[in-house]
Amino acid sequence: MQKSQFDIETLKLIRNKLDYIYSIAKSNYNDNPELMDTIESLAEVANMFANIRIQELNDHVETMGPQGFIVSRLGNAYSRMKNYEKQKDSDFPPWKL
Repeated sequence: MQKSQFDIETLKLIRNKLDYIYSIAKSNYNDNPELMDTIESLAEVANMFANIRIQELNDHVETMGPQGFIVSRLGNAYSRMKNYEKQKDSDFPPWKL
């Protein structure tokens, strides 16, 4: 039998910290909507990974379709970062000789 790289208690601590990060981003959404939305999405993705791993370690997987959820939320964060990157490129002043 292969030893797991994770233990359930540590995964629960990780999940709690991710929940905290998510709640802070959610409650401060108006400060910087794009950034907070990105943080929320990434926290949800990481939290889903932790939840699935906990369920696997307990030999009781109850979450259906985690891959679709992860791809969707990651897509949201990716889109926000791409838009941010484009904005930064357009904010750069043109060179004049």
